[in-house]
Amino acid sequence: MKRYFHIALIVVFTTLVLLFKVQNIDNVTVSLLTWSVTLPLSLLLIGVYVLGMLTGSALVGLLRESVRGAQHK
Repeated sequence: MKRYFHIALIVVFTTLVLLFKVQNIDNVTVSLLTWSVTLPLSLLLIGVYVLGMLTGSALVGLLRESVRGAQHK
């Protein structure tokens, strides 16, 4: 039963991601200083989400190590 629940969850999540991709196909241009790139809005949002996850987890790890270091002194 649990296996079917996980399969259904994966199917629903994949369907939502594909629906998001299809509905946000318009191109947007992002600029930073002299650098600019044009890409679909959905790819930009997914990229920003992934970068946020990476930087957020790095920040949490850095703060955790700082607290551990301060406790040992």
